[in-house]
This record gives sequence, C-alpha cells and structure tokens, in this order.
Amino acid sequence: MTNKGNYSSVILMLSLVFSIILIGVSGFMLIEHYNLLDAFYMTIITIGTVGFREVSPLSDAGKVFTAILIILSFGSFGYVITTFTKFMVEGVFKNYYKYSKVKNKISKLNGHIVVCGFGHNGTETVRELYEHCKSVVIVEKSPEVVSSIMQNPDYLYVEGDATNETILKQTNIENAKALITTMPKDADNLYIVLTARELNPNITIVSRASDDNSVKKLKRAGANNVIMPDRIGGNRMAKLVVQPDVVEFMEHIFLQQKRDIKVDEVSCSHSVFINKS
Repeated sequence: MTNKGNYSSVILMLSLVFSIILIGVSGFMLIEHYNLLDAFYMTIITIGTVGFREVSPLSDAGKVFTAILIILSFGSFGYVITTFTKFMVEGVFKNYYKYSKVKNKISKLNGHIVVCGFGHNGTETVRELYEHCKSVVIVEKSPEVVSSIMQNPDYLYVEGDATNETILKQTNIENAKALITTMPKDADNLYIVLTARELNPNITIVSRASDDNSVKKLKRAGANNVIMPDRIGGNRMAKLVVQPDVVEFMEHIFLQQKRDIKVDEVSCSHSVFINKS
C-alpha cells in the first residue's frame, strides 16, 4: 500500500471514530436530554463496552438508541482495529515517518534536479546524476514503482502525477536548478515543461520526445533541450557498424559505471584560445 492509499485509510479510520462519537453524543443529548459532558461520557462507556454505571436510567427510546450505537461501534471499531493491525504489520506508520522526513529534506533543497518519471530512461538519468553527487527529487505516480523507490534510503521522491502543478510544487521546484522529464507521452512532457517554466522561469529543462513533431513544440513551451532516446539509440547502433572504434572509445569515457577516466567542464574566461577553435 502506497502513501496515497495509506492516507485514505487513516482518514477513513479517523472519520469513522469521530462519526460514531458524534452520533452518540448527539443522540444522548436529544433523546435523554443529557448535557454535553454526560452525553460524551455515556457515548464512550457504550462504545467501549466497559460497563460503568449510567448517568441516569435510560428511557425505552434511549435503550434502543444505545443498542444501535453498540452495534454500529462493533462494526466500525472492528474495521479500525483490523486496519491498525495491518498498518503495524506492514510498517505503514514507519513509512509515514520516513516520508515526512523525505518531505522535510526536499523543502530544504536548493539547486537540486527534479526527474519526472522513473521508467527506463528516468532510472538511468537518476543513476547518472547520483554518480555526479547531484541532489535529485524523483516524481512517480505508479504505486509499484514508488514501492521500489522507497527501498533506496538515498532517494528523495514525491508520489503523484508530474503533470499536476501541486505535485511539482511539492518537489520545491521554485528552488530547483533543473528539471528532466522522461515521460513516455509527449503530451505529458509538454504539460510538465509548461508548468515547470511557469513555476520557475530560470530553471533548465530537458525533455524526452518520441515524435519529431514534438521537438519544436517542447522547445517553444520552454524546454532548453529535447532528447529523442530512440533516435540516439538507433544512431549509436549504426555507428557501431560504421565507426565501432570511435563509439567504443566514447562509451568507455561516458557510459561505463566504473570509470577510470573523468571528463569535466572547466571555465576559462581569460584564455588566449577563446574564439580560436
């Protein structure tokens, strides 16, 4: 069960308990004309089945109401106890605590990178960013994928649809350095780019695209760079036949997980070689 499902169950449990108490207090005040404190006391000892003495003898209508209240409380509290036990067994409360810590960490980030989607492209993107020691926040809506993300204690994540502005705001996007959207649908990427650019005009946006016609639209929407994974993959396969040595050399430098060669960017604002290459 993921955070959304857990949240709904907790709300339902609390609503049931509150509703039973409210019905009990209201009923005893209307039927037996108890004051608020006595009505609350009678409700608690009734649903708790503790057997304490009544505030005053009940009328026939009061006895019927009390019997109905007991029946209602049995079913409702049975559900609450079952759900609570399930939460304890599944470690849901522990996950709540973990997720609250994750949200707290995200709120303190500055200059981080938001990655929307944790499919094949998103997974590789996050892995590469972590290798470069970048702070990353993942946005993913699939409950199964979120469960796998939760297994890594280093991952910061937000569960939800990245096309939803509220979800993007939860990533602290206003203070983010960059956003990478790897959604499989170009329409989703377009909406994310538009929303991200509106929330943070200075953010660097890199978007995935599946169709040639989407590239210009994504750039007009605010994407700084648009990548087509299928085209890059096809190009690399062709180059492995035409220029295998060059491709293998480049892959050795850029794509190996354990690198003995590191390429980085160095700013040389006063170099004599500027504008001469």
